[in-house]
Order: sequence, then C-alpha cells, then structure tokens
Amino acid sequence: MSTPVTIEDIYKLFQKSQAEADRRFAKLEKTVAETSQAVNALTTRWGRFVEELVEPAVIQLFQERGIEIKYLYPRARTRQPGLAMEIDILGVNESVAVLVECKSRLSQDDVDDFVAKLGRFKQSFPQYQNYTTYGAVAGIEINDGVDSYAYRRGLFVIRPSGDTVAIVNDANFQPTTW
Repeated sequence: MSTPVTIEDIYKLFQKSQAEADRRFAKLEKTVAETSQAVNALTTRWGRFVEELVEPAVIQLFQERGIEIKYLYPRARTRQPGLAMEIDILGVNESVAVLVECKSRLSQDDVDDFVAKLGRFKQSFPQYQNYTTYGAVAGIEINDGVDSYAYRRGLFVIRPSGDTVAIVNDANFQPTTW
C-alpha cells in the first residue's frame, strides 16, 4: 500500500524544484554576461583594427580629394557633461575638420548614428565651431546598399582596396558640410 501524498509533500517538491530552477537561471545569467563581455572585447579589438588600417591613409586619401589634413587625432574625445563624444579619427587643418567613423561591419544604423554625431560635433568640440566639417565612414565589410546610402547622406565612404583603403565615392560626389 502506498503512502498518500500530502499538500506539504507537494509544497516541498515545488520548493525544491523552484530552487533548482533559480540555480540554473543564475548560471545561465552568468554565462550570458560572460559571453556578452567576450563579444564586446572582440568587437572593440576589431574596431581598433579598422581604425589602425584607416588612420595611416587618411591624410593622403583626403589630399587626393583636395582636402589637406595636417593633424590626426585618433580616438578624439570630449567629456563635457551631456556632450561627451568620441571620434574614431579626427583630421584637421586650420579651417577644416574631417571626422572618420570606423566599423568592422558598416550598417545603415551606423551611418544614421554617425550623421547624428556630426550634427552635435561642434557643440561637443567648440574649438572647431568655425571649421568646415566633413564626415567619412569606413568599414571592412559594408552591408548591401549602405555605401550608396552613406554617399546620399553626403559622407565619404572608405573601404579596403588592395593592401590599404580607398575612398570609393566617384568624382561627382559633393560632400555635405556640417
């Protein structure tokens, strides 16, 4: 003859099951956090790789387009409250600033975010208030149609070409100024 199951027995079984579920969920949360951290570190390294590929070519690329750059500031930052901003590569002369956004994979959202950043640039970096400002996006991989989209938004588009990188905009391109 079997012993009848009581409400207390069911409650104890439920508590035990709930504790096991909580333990597994905590373990899953920890795994997700560690994975996110590893992916972020890898993304940062890829982004730095793209910056290091593009930076040495920036002066010559823009000189070929009639824009003389005298100084390069990789990862230019300002930390003004409410106006904090980082520019991957900032190239300047006495009257022109060129902002270059570098991505391992360039998407339309990246272009939109960068255009918004260009709109805030002179607030965040007031020393360039009177400069003519141009934008450029660089990507090792560029999602389908994003190069054309960036072109239409008035941005220079930089992509790999042989052992280096090149601006792929045609000779008719008229960059937007910010």
